[in-house]
Formats: sequence, C-alpha cells, structure tokens
Amino acid sequence: MKINTIVSSMAFALAMILASTGCRHQPVGITHIPGPTPPPVSEENPSLNTMPYTPPANPTEGMGIETSTNWDLSNYDQDRAALAASTIHFAYDSAVIKDSDQANLQTVAQALAADPNVKLLIEGNCDERGTEEYNRSLGERRALAAREALATLGVDPSRVRTISYGKDKPADPGHDESAWSKNRRDDFVLCHPKAGV
Repeated sequence: MKINTIVSSMAFALAMILASTGCRHQPVGITHIPGPTPPPVSEENPSLNTMPYTPPANPTEGMGIETSTNWDLSNYDQDRAALAASTIHFAYDSAVIKDSDQANLQTVAQALAADPNVKLLIEGNCDERGTEEYNRSLGERRALAAREALATLGVDPSRVRTISYGKDKPADPGHDESAWSKNRRDDFVLCHPKAGV
C-alpha cells in the first residue's frame, strides 16, 4: 500500500512537471507584404473584424513587387483600354499561364514592339478567397509569370513593372465561381510617356 502511494505521488508530480513545462512554442514572425496594413483582427472589439479593407488613394505606391526598372510610373499616362482584351486568366491557386492565353501575350508583345517608348504595367489579381497576405503574394507570382513569358517573346524586362492587387480590384464583385474565374487575372496597362517628361 505504501509503495502504491509513493508511485502515485511520483506519477502525479511528474505529470505536473510535464504540464507546467510542456512544449514551448516560439511564435513565428509575420511575413511583411508591401502595401498598406489592413485593419487588425480584434477579439475585444469584434466589429473591427468586419471592417472593409480600403486600398490607398494611389494604389500603385508601395504595393506589389518592384522589378529592376528605372522608370517612374508617375511620368507616364496609363492606357487601360489598349490591352483590355488581352487580359489573361488563371486557374484557382495557380500562377501558371494557360496555353489558351498565349495569343493574348503575343498581342501584348506586339504592342510593345510597335512603340519603343511605351512601357508596360502588369497588374496581378486574385479572387476573394484566401488571406490578404496570401493573395498579395499570389498576385505577384501571376504578374511575374506574365513578365517572364513576355521576356521569352522578346520584351525587354526593364520596360515592364509588376504590381499585385491581391483581391482588392475584382473585375466582378460576385461571390461565386463565375465571378472568381474573372477575378483571377493579369491586366496589362500600356504606359505612354507624358509630354515634356
């Protein structure tokens, strides 16, 4: 009986020591994605959890990935209409350019070849699913994939800038696959030098 009490006491003491020390988890740092910080999630004030994310007034500033270019976007007029029909679309959670979009990339490459003074802005976009950080990263990968594909078609990468809007600029505000498939895209914007610059 005395041995059972000693063994039980030792087992209890060991269990308490293990419970108090346990596995100590070191927090993992958050990867910073360029751009504005969305509102914090708060357990004390749940209303903050539903606050909409508002992009900055100048959405191209500080967002996306900066490529090795030496041209300033503010010195160019943006022509969104010229290549609007050449938008390319992506499968869910993918940055792989579809074979069906190769003709659109050829059109973009031809537009740049036709005028050596124009530059190109590629805007990577995602659907609304996923976190802000994940979608910003996926949008960057999509824009960079198009930039690399254009380079294989003879476009000088120094004429191309990329930016990721993540899920902030949906083409279709719907909440179903039909809308999401339109929002997973790269938009191409021709940039013409402003007069006198």
